[in-house]
Amino acid sequence: MRRHRFGRFAAGFAALYVAAVSVLAVVGLVTGDLVPLWRVVADPNGYLADEIRAWPWLAAVLVPIAAVQAWAYREVLRGRLRGEPARYGREVRLLRVALYAMSVYVLSWDLPIPYLWWMSLVANVVELVAIWLFFRVLRGNPRRWPRVLMLVTGTLSVVYDGVITIAYQSGNYLFAGQNWTWALDALWSVCLVSLLVAQARDPRWNGATVRAGVIAVFFSLLSSGSISVVAFGGAESVAWELLMPSLLSAVSVFSLVWWARSAHDLGTLQPPSPRTEPVRVRARWWPLPAVAIVLPLVPAAVNLAQGIPFWLGPKNVLGDVVREFTGSEATAYWFALDLLVGVGAPAVLILAAVRRRTRTLLRGTTLSLFLLGGVGAVSAFTSEHSAFFGELWLYPESLYAEPGATVPYESAQLLSPGISPLWYALALTASGLILLFLYAAPPAHRIRHHVLLAGLASAVALCLLPAADQARGPATDCDLPAPWEVDTGQAAPRELTAEQKFVCSLRNHDGARGLHVFPATTPDQVVLAYGRRLCGVHTRNDPRELARLKIGRASLTDPLAGICPSATAIVEAAKAKQDQEIAAMQADAQAMCDATPRHRPRIKPARAIRMKEPQWTDYGVLQTYEGEGEEEAVSDTDPGNGLVSSSRGILAVMTHPDFDLCVTLETYTRRPPVETKGWDKVVEVGYYSPGGEIVLYDSLSGTELPNLALNGRKGHYRIRVHHAWFPWKGEAESGQRLLIMAYPGKGDKEVVHRKRR
Repeated sequence: MRRHRFGRFAAGFAALYVAAVSVLAVVGLVTGDLVPLWRVVADPNGYLADEIRAWPWLAAVLVPIAAVQAWAYREVLRGRLRGEPARYGREVRLLRVALYAMSVYVLSWDLPIPYLWWMSLVANVVELVAIWLFFRVLRGNPRRWPRVLMLVTGTLSVVYDGVITIAYQSGNYLFAGQNWTWALDALWSVCLVSLLVAQARDPRWNGATVRAGVIAVFFSLLSSGSISVVAFGGAESVAWELLMPSLLSAVSVFSLVWWARSAHDLGTLQPPSPRTEPVRVRARWWPLPAVAIVLPLVPAAVNLAQGIPFWLGPKNVLGDVVREFTGSEATAYWFALDLLVGVGAPAVLILAAVRRRTRTLLRGTTLSLFLLGGVGAVSAFTSEHSAFFGELWLYPESLYAEPGATVPYESAQLLSPGISPLWYALALTASGLILLFLYAAPPAHRIRHHVLLAGLASAVALCLLPAADQARGPATDCDLPAPWEVDTGQAAPRELTAEQKFVCSLRNHDGARGLHVFPATTPDQVVLAYGRRLCGVHTRNDPRELARLKIGRASLTDPLAGICPSATAIVEAAKAKQDQEIAAMQADAQAMCDATPRHRPRIKPARAIRMKEPQWTDYGVLQTYEGEGEEEAVSDTDPGNGLVSSSRGILAVMTHPDFDLCVTLETYTRRPPVETKGWDKVVEVGYYSPGGEIVLYDSLSGTELPNLALNGRKGHYRIRVHHAWFPWKGEAESGQRLLIMAYPGKGDKEVVHRKRR
């Protein structure tokens, strides 16, 4: 076992730290106070102490994080290996000092000391020195580009960070709110990656150190540079989200390990390792490798033909997690991945792997394809739960609204979402399986996890195959504009097709009871596929099938009418029968009115109108409103005669709503003789017409009678209303006759000429 200079001390400190944290966890669970545990592990300054609740899961999360921290402290404190120290020259010694200084600076983050802004500037100076010394120490590397890239990007990133620190300290928010600052933040990741590439080829560092650096780069992308979580009075519904940045920061100890181990390795004589050339796998028959290359291009070509160069698009749960719990740098990388996969870039990676055929590249490519396939499947199956609200500055605005249109961010939806990510997932997984089949290690070199991975990938591909046709097609907007919006020009009139009406009925809970209700974001084709399956059930009319679905055939008829021929035929037959019945009733009512005797006036009227067609009312009231204020209720002006009432500008005639009316209107220039013979009720009232428009109508039924005023004359009138019932042998069984006379005359007195009880 290899021993380090301070190995026992480091191991003892790590064990003591884990024990102390475990005791704090037990005490916190017993007392219900987890704040001490939280402050030791994740928040030494106690910024979020007020948000901590007695959650058992918090202790279960913090103890493993503390174990990772203890491992990191052990890696830092144990020093280099025992034995003769390495003698690599003055520049290497200075680099070790700079690396240890950075380790001390990172360790200071876990101490309960206030923020000292000048310490960041000191750390920037140390980082600049370390970057320059790395550039000098790695000059023997056969590849020069990683060193140059590391020097340029690292210097720009550190200088930018120093300028930001000084600007904020001086109150000059120079780069606040600039969307392009994520590019400068990404420079540090590029610097670390290029440094790790050069470090991996240098024998002075071992593989564990480089792997710690790779993990550190990954966690640097998770750093919360733009967290927008707000705590509303410590509500439990948002507190855990507020804790996520601190938890991620607590577990991000790998950069500390990488700084320290890089220094330890430079002080240790590494055993010489002979450099071996990468083993190339034997070339295979080209049609199958070509299929693996072409498969990722097929869904990309379909999407590009629709003008969509993206794989997942902004509306997916994984993208929400990246945007919510990471910074703008990781969001930009996610966007780049979405764009690259969307245009078929994995085909280039597969082509490189097939051409070079190194075992490492083939394994990495295969694993990447399987991971991308899994991401696409998760995104497709969880897209309905996305919290997308349209604030993605990286994606083009054309995805949210038509050119020149304005779409509120709260209701933004993708107009052209493209095909389902499941097609990408299926293509990528199939390409990975082809590579695994063609270039897998021989049986003697296979290990168990290779077989497990191959079986898992095959199962995933088989699961995705039947689901990949659930494409993310367009979703109809079921909110139609109100009539007043169309009349005022605020919205354009819009009609729904039969298929769209069916889709909207299942989204608005208007369908039959027992049918599935779909969310508003479900594509139309998914809802229509469900409807066509029900159409088959309706057409077959199998009692056992209907019983299994727990729904009756009659309840399916109306919702499916318009998209299912069998349901449409039943609905149209019922409608035709109903139309025949209505036509028969109308013909009967017309015959009834035609059979009533015409009224013969005693004196010649100025105008007499006998309505050709029967009239009807919804509530039995015909009214006219010529007043300037609000319409007055009929009950407020009803004197109790049961036939007619009036007030200034308001006239109402009351009849029975369930029977048709045969109406005659007469207007006179002078008072006509009173006629009571043949009438059940005859009532005369005074009426003042402020506008000369005495038009009786019923807005609900649409009935409107001609103007009773004498040539548009304003002023006082007398209105005499005659009403009588008469028997009829047809379907109506009885009808109503209504004769209304109007003539100029003063006086508001009500006169009841006849009223049968």
